[in-house]
Amino acid sequence: MSIFKGSGVALITPFKEDLSVDYRSLEKMINYQIESGTDAIIICGTTGEAPTLDDEEHLNVIKKCVEIVDGKVPVIAGTGSNNTMHAVMMSKEAEKRGANGLLIVTPYYNKATQYGLLKHYGMIAKSTNLPILMYNVPSRTGCNIEPETAIKIALENENIVGIKEASGKTNQVEKILELSRDKKLEFDLYSGNDDDVVRVLENGGIGVISVCANVTPTRTHDLVIHYLDGDLEYANKLQDEQTELSDVLFSEVNPIPVKKACYEMGLIDSDSLRLPLTSISEENYKKLIKVMKKQKIIK
Repeated sequence: MSIFKGSGVALITPFKEDLSVDYRSLEKMINYQIESGTDAIIICGTTGEAPTLDDEEHLNVIKKCVEIVDGKVPVIAGTGSNNTMHAVMMSKEAEKRGANGLLIVTPYYNKATQYGLLKHYGMIAKSTNLPILMYNVPSRTGCNIEPETAIKIALENENIVGIKEASGKTNQVEKILELSRDKKLEFDLYSGNDDDVVRVLENGGIGVISVCANVTPTRTHDLVIHYLDGDLEYANKLQDEQTELSDVLFSEVNPIPVKKACYEMGLIDSDSLRLPLTSISEENYKKLIKVMKKQKIIK
């Protein structure tokens, strides 16, 4: 059974100006997402600046998110690490705090062989009862899950139920789904890139884990649902709008622009980022505001 179908938001983690976690703004963001039709909350991922959260903060943010959501939509917690045992510990703790699923990125920096990925995900899967989505984003990690490896991992671990695929490779998306059909494996594929949601859906995906959804949650949800309901013309129109927004939201390293966008919308009280991330440049800020005004996201 799928953890969710539709749009999952890769939620930002708001910080106060003193760089402590802003739980008031976090609650505002989560409520906005639920009211706007988002189908799942993905907390403490890359967009949530997880690399700069210490373990206590990380787990507190997950716990607070679960409390605010109160069962309305699934909460999927990012608990990946390039240290397998650290990922095991964080996954166990996220389960204790009520998460409905886990998003586990491939090991980064030290990376892994394909056999290493098999062992890494296997050990994490055996440590928890929660369903797990693998996260493949080689542009950040330097480590690609080959389609054959992804399917082998899923076949050997029944609680690994899908993948957030952000390699940007059409042939990889197609191969994953082809292999899952050949093996009669129920395996869910989500787009990890806001500019290619329709392409992934065309190849059998069931949703997106989206940065844009922080800003345009209703449109992101509608894009997926209209496509799955067969309204391809409207879905493609929404994809064009989403791609235009995505271009400016990724004009600098994520989540620099999206945090500024949420601040401009009044969703968070500060656009503060933790180093090594720094504020958006003036040039890219102007481009961001121009698109947001064009799309009537702000006045």
